[in-house]
This record gives sequence, structure tokens and C-alpha cells, in this order.
Amino acid sequence: MNLLEEKVIIVEGKSDKKKVLDIVKESIEVICTNGTISLSKMDELIEQLFNRDVYILVDADEAGEKLRKQFKREFPEAEHLYIDRTFKEVASSPEYHLASVLLAANIDVHTQYLEKR
Repeated sequence: MNLLEEKVIIVEGKSDKKKVLDIVKESIEVICTNGTISLSKMDELIEQLFNRDVYILVDADEAGEKLRKQFKREFPEAEHLYIDRTFKEVASSPEYHLASVLLAANIDVHTQYLEKR
């Protein structure tokens, strides 16, 4: 982890992480939960991410919503980003949609991803 990376995006899986890193233009840390997170891992994350801008970007499905609720309870200062429910998963969301969601959260993205293909 680079301490210069003030922003952190928490996603569920490796394919989500890869897609987000491809789209994002600024230096940002992306952390995978691999779908679930234990209470001890959550406590570790909260400590590690203190004083950083944290964004939660999870799938629009039951597992994603369960994870989102856990983060809302344990990490209330995190900002939650939402993909359109029609895409269901971060990894299967079109790049232009994901780029616009990230841009709306003030995260710099590569402009070519803002174009609908």
C-alpha cells in the first residue's frame, strides 16, 4: 500500500478489482473482500483505513447487499457507490456505467470509458 493513495475502493472479487483499476486514472488502492469479511478482518480494515476516503462498490445482489449492510454498520463513514441493478455485478457492468459511477464519486477515470460503445 502506498500512503499517497488517499482513496480506497472496497470490492468483492478480483475481476471487480481488475475492472475498476482499468477504468480509474488516479492512484487508488482497491481491496477485495472475496465476497465475505470476518469481524476481525473488518476491525483490521477499519484501523488500516482510518483517515482515508473509503468507497464501497459491491454487486447489486443478495451477497453484495449483505456485505454493504455490514460495512454500513461497522464503517459508517465509508461512501457507498451503487451500480444499476440491471447489471447485477460490478464485473459485468459496462465500462461507461462503472466510469460514470466512479466519476460521480469524484474519482478520476480515463475519459474513453465514459463513451457508450
